[in-house]
Amino acid sequence: MRRPLYLAGGVISVALGTLGAFLPLLPTVPFMLLAAFCFARSNPAWEQRLLDHPRYGPPLRDWKTRRAISRKGKIAALVAMAFGVVLTAVTAGWPWVLIPAGTMGIMGAWIWTRAE
Repeated sequence: MRRPLYLAGGVISVALGTLGAFLPLLPTVPFMLLAAFCFARSNPAWEQRLLDHPRYGPPLRDWKTRRAISRKGKIAALVAMAFGVVLTAVTAGWPWVLIPAGTMGIMGAWIWTRAE
């Protein structure tokens, strides 16, 4: 019963990651990481195809082997989160801006402390 759910999760994650390659605020690599996780439990051949992909394979392999995020990836993530905080501040204002600001503070610190 779990394999079909993991397979569906992997396919959906690849679809969302592919959309993220074209939409500015939708992340790509986190969805590909989730897809690789799901495919590892449902279809290892598809996981290997993701790991061998010329564009998404290197960050996926870095994460899988060393739990590492490139400096470029860290900066991109932090800039995107900061943009989200500013957008919330402009559109929703106080006190709603505290939610993304707090999330950025916690997740940004976690991202920045990962290996490179």
